[in-house]
Amino acid sequence: MTTTLFSPLTIRGLTARNRLWVAPMCQYSAVDGVPQEWHHTHLAQFASGGAGIVMAEATAVLAEGRISPEDTGIWNDEQRDAWAPITAAIRARGAVPAIQLAHAGRKASTWSPFSTGRGSVPVGAGGWPTVAPSAVAFEGYAEPAELDIAGIDAIVDAFAAAARRSLEAGFELLEIHAAHGYLVHEFLSPLANLRTDEYGGSLENRARLLLRIVDAVRDAADRWRADASSAAEVPLFVRFSATDWADGGLTVEETAVVAGWAAERGTDFFDISSGGLVAHQRIVPGPGYQVGLARHVRDAAGVPVSAVGMIDTGRLAEDVLQRGDADAIMSGREWLRDPHFALRAAGELGADIDYWPKQYVRARRHR
Repeated sequence: MTTTLFSPLTIRGLTARNRLWVAPMCQYSAVDGVPQEWHHTHLAQFASGGAGIVMAEATAVLAEGRISPEDTGIWNDEQRDAWAPITAAIRARGAVPAIQLAHAGRKASTWSPFSTGRGSVPVGAGGWPTVAPSAVAFEGYAEPAELDIAGIDAIVDAFAAAARRSLEAGFELLEIHAAHGYLVHEFLSPLANLRTDEYGGSLENRARLLLRIVDAVRDAADRWRADASSAAEVPLFVRFSATDWADGGLTVEETAVVAGWAAERGTDFFDISSGGLVAHQRIVPGPGYQVGLARHVRDAAGVPVSAVGMIDTGRLAEDVLQRGDADAIMSGREWLRDPHFALRAAGELGADIDYWPKQYVRARRHR
């Protein structure tokens, strides 16, 4: 059977074998930003399970940009070198290795879910001071320092350097994290951005940091390609929280406008999620509850998008694509429940795929 979900998708010359992809999911298991054996097994298993793209977790471009002290990083060469065997394992199993570049802003320096602490980690316990567009804390967290222009410039440079290291590590696709209440999203939302300079106020000003990062990452990717004499172009994604689910926050209409601006500057694809900026957000989750946001951005901006959010069966994923609501599916927790989600979905839909691991072929069909 021919399905949209299991048809390949080519973005800037890079082809994903299908449209069922692994969303970035923090594991809170790194040491000084260095990924461990857990990350290797965790990510490689999804490639064995048939994913088209495997996106590594939100990976900090600076030490102070980590969500928790246990987050992965890509701000130094030791981290870069630790990522290399992981990307090789993903690629060897037929999937595209991708990475989400991130800075957590005012939601940095927090306790991991595995700890007994809650909220911000004190400096004396291994935490650090946080930064944000404005000195406005996330509910229950420490107050951040407002970034000055020099600080903003340093963060843009850090994204560019991280992009370069990511490509040297073997990642083939880059995503800028502009969602879930982290730094770039904080600049986009009027609930967190109270600035009165060129980075605050109007939507154009609030989008300035993101667009500068897009320019810097695209330039870094092009420079790496030239230096490496590589014929492969590097796709660039942006993940948005399309709405804050709170009065006075970022709206899906604004997100579509910013997506259009980012596309004009070399962004190829948009990963549409929502929420995470404020603790008082009002969300009613359910199967496919964010799909309408992806559809709006796709239609209004005329850009390709992925949908995410409780899309946990092959049938639902296929229906989203068949309706034209999105161009691909990002799933998170379903991959944690079943690292072979794509193989299962192919069986569910009757899709004929040729990348079942030969070691598992005997389980391809139920008797």
